[in-house]
Amino acid sequence: MKRGLKEYLAITLKGMGMGAADVVPGVSGGTIAFISGIYEELINSIKSINLTAVQKLFKEGLVSFWKHVNGSFLLALFAGIFVSVLTLAKIIEIFLINHPVLIWSFFFGLIIASAIFVGKKITRWSAATFISIVIGTAIAFYITRVSPAETTTAYWFVFISGALAICAMILPGISGSFILLLLGKYQFVLNAVNEARLDVIAILGLGAIVGLLSFSNLLSWLLKKYHDLTVALLAGFMIGSLNKIWPWKVVQETFVDSHGVIKPLVESNVTPAKYALSTGNSPLLFPAILLAIAGFLIIYFVEIITATNKKV
Repeated sequence: MKRGLKEYLAITLKGMGMGAADVVPGVSGGTIAFISGIYEELINSIKSINLTAVQKLFKEGLVSFWKHVNGSFLLALFAGIFVSVLTLAKIIEIFLINHPVLIWSFFFGLIIASAIFVGKKITRWSAATFISIVIGTAIAFYITRVSPAETTTAYWFVFISGALAICAMILPGISGSFILLLLGKYQFVLNAVNEARLDVIAILGLGAIVGLLSFSNLLSWLLKKYHDLTVALLAGFMIGSLNKIWPWKVVQETFVDSHGVIKPLVESNVTPAKYALSTGNSPLLFPAILLAIAGFLIIYFVEIITATNKKV
């Protein structure tokens, strides 16, 4: 696929959107990839990094290898993800701490719209696709209900965490950051990024590369052989993840992070009225609704722009 500078800049912006989403526990970069129309190209491009690609590199040269793996696309996309994670990690962490209701409301609207538009990509509805949506919803809902664990900070576990998290990151609706949270490594990784701990980042990245190359082959095969069932499952993942993104929560259990700061560990969803009663804080109902609508409309307009570009 031949692209110009304008198209590659657009891909980089989509990568930045994926990176921003992946920083937040409960929001998936795969969701952004799906609604922006690059999901299947991303999976197939990652899948193409295989033994054949290595053979092309040594026998036919760098140019042949680069074309085989869709290198320009991957470079533009991952450059956006990398820049976004490095620049937005601290900003999003601050918003999650100081304005949780507002930022979760925005993401709630975003994910509702995403689930609707992913569902529209199903070409033929049947009993099997409905069952697939229900299964996806149940899996994601269960994952969001599991209590986070206390785990080792050894390099081998950081490697495994990276591999599992990256698999979730390319699944719409299941957040890689939330998988890190369940594994007890979210705060650890966020601190490592903010403090530029290159050893932890390198081990995590190596695990992510191994997980990504392995999992992309399975996803590519599923999308090719069972497209509608797979898309229905992914839409279900998004619906089930709404449990994690509900804006009004009360803390049930806390933990102390590496800096001695008390953080929420287990939270339960409540109504805005119960939130106000339990916390003594305003539920910010009106601005929360406005931000949820804004999140929904952003996805709506992205979908319109993407559909328009495909017709041109």
